Amino acid sequence: MIITGKYPQLRLRRNRKQAWIRRLLEETNLSCNDLIMPIFVMEGKNKIQTIKNMPGIKRYSINNLGKIVDKAIKNGIPMVSIFPYTNQKLKNLKGSESLNEDNLVCKSIRYIKDRYKNQIGIMTDVALDPYTSHGHDGILENNYVNNDKTVEILCKQSLLQAQMGCDVIAPSDMMDGRVGQIRKILDKNNLELVQILSYAVKFASNYYGPFREAIGSRKNLKNDKKDYQMDYKNKKEALREVSLDIKEGADIVMVKPGLPYLDIISSIKKEFKIPVFAYQVSGEYSLIMNGIKRKIIKDDAILESLISFKRAGCSAIVTYFAYQLASVLK
Repeated sequence: MIITGKYPQLRLRRNRKQAWIRRLLEETNLSCNDLIMPIFVMEGKNKIQTIKNMPGIKRYSINNLGKIVDKAIKNGIPMVSIFPYTNQKLKNLKGSESLNEDNLVCKSIRYIKDRYKNQIGIMTDVALDPYTSHGHDGILENNYVNNDKTVEILCKQSLLQAQMGCDVIAPSDMMDGRVGQIRKILDKNNLELVQILSYAVKFASNYYGPFREAIGSRKNLKNDKKDYQMDYKNKKEALREVSLDIKEGADIVMVKPGLPYLDIISSIKKEFKIPVFAYQVSGEYSLIMNGIKRKIIKDDAILESLISFKRAGCSAIVTYFAYQLASVLK
């Protein structure tokens, strides 16, 4: 970077002296168009249930989905992402409930599409951890997730969700080759306009704890997921994962978690020029919320955290703060 001029003729603080000039010179902005709202769904009727370690976030029974989706549409949020809290009795080793057309995700898709048509986009998670009795994202054999057997089920799960009316299929499982196989089965069934948002870079992170509580898989999972999720020390490997998923047909790629990996987001954007989303995960959300509650940090930290994603190159952010920021940013 070449800087012309020098002090005292050049005083960069002149461009910061008043709020109006700071607003004029803002390089990065955030709007509701940048937010994706995650929603947790549960069985039952007329239920809204708090989630212990995620302050302000709740689970909704299907008939109460309208209360939160109405808010999203009213405030201009373009898309919601659905995550199920599956009854333990419905879980098994193969995650069979994932292929039930009357499971929570499928019922949620139908409810939203029937009620709102295309007023808002629907993204659904493709993975088996909400449905398996062991809490892993695939078929577990000898304490190792079988890649190819898992991909077979993920393809069926993706097709089912797309047939129900899902707009964006989001495989978060980190199995090799699943994006290409999902693209093939969607195209074969005349669903070529359904998008694939690949969790191309999903790290084996310590920040997922509250989410696993939210979907009810925390007690099921007895060990870690390091043999399929990425090592958080590896940047070059992250770029390889993205490259492969783009070749297989991913329309958008995701980095998860978010804040600890802004360098990864920036590198992907520079290298591939593809839309990059980030997931500001449950652990990030809970840390910030607890810091605000205990008055360790100010609530402006929420906006600061989300602006950092945009500055790094994100096109959109999946964030639990969408609930709070929607009306403020509109």
